[in-house]
Parts: sequence; C-alpha cells; structure tokens
Amino acid sequence: MASFRVSFLSLLQFLLLALASVEGASDERNTFIVHVQPQANHVLDTADDRKALYQSFLPDHGRLLHAYHHVTSGFAARLTQREVEAISALPGFVAAQGTRNNSLGSGDGVIIGVLDSGVTPGHPSFSGDGMPPPPAKWKGRCDFNGRSVCNNKLIGARVFDTAVGAGNGTSSSGRPLSPIDEDGHGTHTASTAAGAVVPGAQVLGQGRGTASGIAPRAHVAMYKVCGLEDCNGADILAGIDAAVPDGCDILSISLGGPSVPFHEDSLAVGTFAAAEKGLFVSTSAGNSGPNYTTMSNEAPWMLTVAASTMDRLISTTVRLGNGLTLDGESAYQPDFSATVLHPLVFAGASSTPDAKFCGNGSLDGFNVKGKIVLCERGNDVPRLAKGAEVLRAGGVGMILTNQFIDGFSTLADLHVLPASHVSHAAGAAILSYIKSTASPVAQITFGGTVPGASPAPVITSFSSRGPSTLNPGILKPDITGPGVTVLAASPFQEGPPSLGRQTGTTFSFMSGTSMSAPHLSGIAALIKSKHPEWSPAAIKSAIMTSADNTDRSGSGMSILNEQHMAADLFAIGAGHVNPEKVINPGLVYDITPADYIGFL
Repeated sequence: MASFRVSFLSLLQFLLLALASVEGASDERNTFIVHVQPQANHVLDTADDRKALYQSFLPDHGRLLHAYHHVTSGFAARLTQREVEAISALPGFVAAQGTRNNSLGSGDGVIIGVLDSGVTPGHPSFSGDGMPPPPAKWKGRCDFNGRSVCNNKLIGARVFDTAVGAGNGTSSSGRPLSPIDEDGHGTHTASTAAGAVVPGAQVLGQGRGTASGIAPRAHVAMYKVCGLEDCNGADILAGIDAAVPDGCDILSISLGGPSVPFHEDSLAVGTFAAAEKGLFVSTSAGNSGPNYTTMSNEAPWMLTVAASTMDRLISTTVRLGNGLTLDGESAYQPDFSATVLHPLVFAGASSTPDAKFCGNGSLDGFNVKGKIVLCERGNDVPRLAKGAEVLRAGGVGMILTNQFIDGFSTLADLHVLPASHVSHAAGAAILSYIKSTASPVAQITFGGTVPGASPAPVITSFSSRGPSTLNPGILKPDITGPGVTVLAASPFQEGPPSLGRQTGTTFSFMSGTSMSAPHLSGIAALIKSKHPEWSPAAIKSAIMTSADNTDRSGSGMSILNEQHMAADLFAIGAGHVNPEKVINPGLVYDITPADYIGFL
C-alpha cells in the first residue's frame, strides 16, 4: 500500500497544478465515464483501494458518482470539459466519454392491434389530441358505420364477431356490425396498452390520479373478435389475418382457452404467421390458477403473461367484538358507521347446502337481517353475486373470505353493499371468533386508496401456472405484470345501482391476466419505438432477461405467491417486468421463425 500512497500524492499534486492552469474554463459540469488502466505500482486488493485510486483523478471530493469494479475499470464523475482535458494527461487515463440519457419513450410511431370485445371511441383515453398521424404503412379501416370517430390515437376499428352476425358484415337483424364495445373488456385492455393521458381518473373516488396507457403515444387499432358471450376461433384468426396487412406492429390478445395442440389452435396458428411477418404478440396466461398446468397460450413465439399485484391497496378494516382488526379490500366504500357494531353471522351456519358460498337464494330462511354476513369465496359464485345475495336477504354488510387455495390474494371489487374481502388467514380468525361467543359482532371501516403496500408484487391466486403441457421444456408463463385491480377506461359508470347516475369520465377496476397482457403490449411498443429493427424474439428476450425476481422492498426478498411463499418459475416465468431496464437490457437473444417449427 505504501507505493500506492506515494503515487496518490504525486498524482494529486500534478492534477492540482494542471487544473490551476485552466483559468476561464467553463463551470458547467456534466457526467463523464472515465476509463482507467491502473499502473503496475497500484495495489488494488479491495474496492476501497480502487475508489481511492479513482478519487485521485478528481479535483475535490463530492464529484465521484460511481466506482466501477467488475465490468470496467474506471468511474463516473461530474466534471467540466477542461477538467476532463486535465485528467487526460494523468498516468493511467485511457478515455473519457460523456453519457446519454436512455429514456423509455412513449411508443411513438408504433401501432398496437388489440383483439378483443371492441372499443369506446368517444372516451378521452382514445383522444387524438397531440398525436401525430399514423405511419404511412397503415392500411386499416375505421368501420363505425359512417361515423367519423377514428383519429390519430384510435386509427382503426373492424368487426369479426360472427356470433352476432350473418357473415356478411351485418347482424342477424340486418344492421351493420359495429366495433363499439358492449362488454367493457376491450376498452379496458386497449387503454391499458396505449391510452392517452387523462387527468382526474378514479373509480368511486378510489385510485384517483392521472390515467395513461403504458405507451401513450402509440396508435391503437381495434379488431372486435368477441361478443358478450365468447370469442370464436374463426373470428380470432380473421382478426389476426386483417391486422397483419393493416400494418400493426404489436398484437395485444387478452384471450385464451383450453390447452390444445398448436395446429388445432387458431390463435397459435395465426400468431405464428404474424410473428413470421415481424409482429410481436402479447397474450394472457389465463385465470385458472393456482394449480399447475392450467396455462393458456403456450406457444413459444408469443409472450405469455401472468398476473401480479401492485403496491397499492383499496383498503378496508374489519373490527371484531373482541378487538381484533383484520385488513381487507373493497372498491365500494360508502358511508358506514365506524362506531356501530353489527351482529355477525357465518352463512355456512344455514342448513342450506353450500350456503357458505352465498349463492343465489342460498340465504332464504336464514336470518341475516341487519347483520354482517361472512361468505366464502368460490364454488363458481361470482364475488359480486355473493354480496347481492346478502343484500337481498336483508344483510347490511359482507365479509368475503378466501378458501385456503386463494391464500392472501384479495381483490378490490365494486360490491353492492359495504364489504371487505379478506385473506384465508383473516377469515379463519373471524370464523373462530364467531364460534367462540354467543353474540358475535363486527364493523367494517374504509381506508381508501393506500399506496406503498408491501409485499408487492405478489403473484395472485387466479393467475394460471405452468409448466406447459404441450412443450414442458419451454418455460411458461414468460413474464408477470400488473393484473390486479387495474384502473383503466370503461364504457360504463361503475358501482352499485343504489348510487344512481354519476357524471364524469368513466373508468373501472378489473383484474385478470387480461389486464397484465396489455401492460406488456405497451412495454413492447416502447421497445419497438426505440429499436424498430428488433425482431419479436429480440423484444421478448429484452423483456425476459431484464425481469426482476425480487419485490419492490429493496430487501432482496423473492417475489411471493398467494400463500406468501417464494413464487416458483411456473408462476412468474422470468420474473416481473422491469420497464426501466427493457430498453437497454445489455444482451438480447434472437431466434428466427423457422426455429419454432420443431415445437409445432
């Protein structure tokens, strides 16, 4: 170390003399990466040794930003141009380069084709204000029956839903088919991928803020392939067949079905041809989790997206008569007394079979009037329908508890009455309390939107799991992204009928891998706008190789599953997408469409 110290002092004296001669130099400092070749007399046994060497190049302390130890020898610092010139005369200096900022961009010039239930053209999320015209390659149509509703954001809309049509572009009643969204699913997914910036978004006062698609400067083309009931394979294939020559760059497909051989799957067949022609395809993994081998969309040429939570809760609290408090969620948060304790009853105490699931009519003859009712999730009874049954039977509130299989995964639904969706562990504690006393009581209080929730992200219970039954050697899903209580555009006012008509722009919360897939479609658009020459495989590689396997806490904790145990590869794939890293992943792997043939 002695030889290093001598060298350090001599270098510093030299540097000070050199800098003293640059009077009148610009005071503007910029970030430079300085590459250094240590001299033979430098002893660099530790990271501190290297840092001391790098500091010796600098005129004073506080300039060093990064000391590089492994991938390069050198440092980053804030310097003026004259200071860089002075440093360049020092022994060991190799080169200095200014840095450039790598931004995500906004998807400029990219066209996202969305195959779904249609779109709501008048919604502000599809406003063309400030958008440039679509690229010259765009050849699509806007089939709104003569209405001029397309613009530079929503550049196209076509209908392929033959379930309501006569096969000639008209409905069974003879009226022209319309790409208007009557379901809400397509409006939500399209705005998630590429919706315009809309201030003041909220759902019944929750999630309030500015809404934006992942790629707000990308263009949207809707291909309506779904009706109110389902999505026909022939229609899906027709939609893909149209999107390719229309000029789409990305296909966002939040659809799926049972696992079948690829050659029998019209979605797999169509997207393979689309990938051959350079289109990137993002699809949903399915909502049949958490059991293994429940995947949809297993083909290796498509990105298959699982669903995970965000670090935001729509908070509720259940307080029991014994003082125990338990956290939950609900998007409907009405005025409900925070001081009155209501009688509490378990629906499963009814003599009606499966009454604990609160299905339609299951509470007949069971006294729940004026009470909060504990119902169990599942048994093919929709969550909102459970609350509707409690309300019909005279209940004043509902606690919806998970079964064991759903663990800690809760959802913020727009219930029809005061409600709280709680974890299985919380539900077990509530049921134990009910059984412990002759007169159980409870209250539900509402905490609004709570950012910064932890742990997050967490794989949700409904997210389908691998491995792929068709190709066990290929990891599926590929990636996970936000898919729980996602706020995006809606054609309809949301909330229970008791609220009456509301005013303002309409948004809704939805959950599903249908919501996570368009997040990745938007991210693919960001990559495509920065790297237009990249193939679909290269874009997929960038997304997967830059993914995170740890949560947002910074503690290094693994991403968890619905049981709050470390999620495995069949739940998260490569990990959770990291939008900040995808543009410059460092290394991308490419593959030609012909290489997929062996997997057919």
